[in-house]
Amino acid sequence: MVASRTDSSNPARIPALGVRLIVLLFASMILMVIDHRQNHLGAVRQAIGAAVYPLQVIVDAPFRRWEWVRDGTADRNQLRLELSRLRTERLLTNARLQRMTALEAENARLRDLLEARAQVRDEVRVAEIMAVDANPYRHNIVIDIGENEGAYDGQAIVDVTGVIGQIIETGLMTSQAMLISDPSHSLPVEVNRNGFRTIANGTGEFGRLVLPFVTNNADIRPGDLLVTSGLGGAFPAGYPVAVVETVNRIPQEPFADVTATPAAALDQVREVMLIWSSPKLRDTTPGDEEPNDD
Repeated sequence: MVASRTDSSNPARIPALGVRLIVLLFASMILMVIDHRQNHLGAVRQAIGAAVYPLQVIVDAPFRRWEWVRDGTADRNQLRLELSRLRTERLLTNARLQRMTALEAENARLRDLLEARAQVRDEVRVAEIMAVDANPYRHNIVIDIGENEGAYDGQAIVDVTGVIGQIIETGLMTSQAMLISDPSHSLPVEVNRNGFRTIANGTGEFGRLVLPFVTNNADIRPGDLLVTSGLGGAFPAGYPVAVVETVNRIPQEPFADVTATPAAALDQVREVMLIWSSPKLRDTTPGDEEPNDD
């Protein structure tokens, strides 16, 4: 009843709303045309935009904050991954550089050995040191050449700078050698300047030899080069052994106190050369037998 009464009491409202709508649509179209052609409503739009801008900033702030946090976290994670990768590459690069440095030094040593070999008239063969005796009182090394390649006991060993030692025990594939610095090693030498001959003994120190049988009146002085004299048959003549370091002439004593520094760095050598100076030893290999005349 209430609804029907209301509808019957206001019969003109429906046409009035339609007229208003039509008027508003027509007015909007006119304003749009005028604004499009002459831009009269630009100031109005700017004012409305300025008024709404703070609200837009407030509404957009949480989204912008979340995006900033997300991007920052992603960037930090990316930086951490990149830093870890760069550290790994740096370690690998340093390892390669160290290896290349070692290879460069090894190549330099091999070139020096080849040049020294070209200057040596005796037959030589390059060998590599495989092991060093851990006993501090024995200066022995193991090389990778044995009887199967013609090595023999007593054979001389040198490097690019001087005499190293000699073989004391040969095996089938390897040989054990004694350095000239071993306390039990003695080597006939001579002063290169004047030919004065004496004996150089090892002291157990890689950097020092002693000459115990030099008389006080012998012509020897610091800086003299000591070379192999060739006596004894083990070492060919003329190979550098050491340089005289000190000469102390002691009154009332028959012999002077003479020390020398080995020409070769005995504690740093990696490759050595074996010398075959005797034609008989050079032509005879292990297992060969003398022909039977019978």
